[in-house]
Amino acid sequence: MLVIPAIDIYDGKAVRLEKGDMDKRKEYFENPVDAAKFFQDLNIRRIHIVDLNGAKEGKTTNFKVIESIVKNTSLVVEVGGGIRDIKRAEDYFNLGVKFVILGTATVKNPEFVKTLLKKYPGQIILGVDARDGFVATEGWYEKSNLSAHEVLEIYSDYEPESVIYTDIGRDGMLTGVNVEATVNLAEKTKFNVIASGGLKGIEDVEALRKTEKVYGCIVGKAFYEGRIDLKKALEIANA
Repeated sequence: MLVIPAIDIYDGKAVRLEKGDMDKRKEYFENPVDAAKFFQDLNIRRIHIVDLNGAKEGKTTNFKVIESIVKNTSLVVEVGGGIRDIKRAEDYFNLGVKFVILGTATVKNPEFVKTLLKKYPGQIILGVDARDGFVATEGWYEKSNLSAHEVLEIYSDYEPESVIYTDIGRDGMLTGVNVEATVNLAEKTKFNVIASGGLKGIEDVEALRKTEKVYGCIVGKAFYEGRIDLKKALEIANA
């Protein structure tokens, strides 16, 4: 199972939010490159980057910061936030980003997502963010009437690298990953499912690993607040 540390970037700095609320953010690194290098030194293989300005505004505001991370580390990088046209996705791939995450577009613009899935099989990650069981878009500001599984059914004939399932109500709250909902989704879909939102400590990694259904988990605030030992998490995930 993959353990994927998250670097959320807002106005060029590494921050964490509470339940996706941009007004409830806390800064952890002045320079996100320092965070990426720290993870690399721990033998982390892959990191999860979100351009929060992009998610909210639909713009790749922090492109230069992400470029610096890619150029100054050997990490496998996945990036999401504001990727709503082919050029932006291609700009990231040309930069050396390995995987592009499509969130809002996954719900609102399936034809665009399908186009990218055809062009870049195995390099597109579908971001499915749910609040109270229903998928939310536009940086989590808008709630749809679709469940995560209903959204993924749209792409049943395609090959995304994985699906990141985030429980918005738990994100940044350190209340624990929604293991039940994540496993339920993993059992319903043929895609690899990565758990996200609320991971609070080693116990969550252990619970997800035991299910043998989940492809990976994203670690955010638990690391930044000193609640989890990433080396131990890696040992458990790889056991």
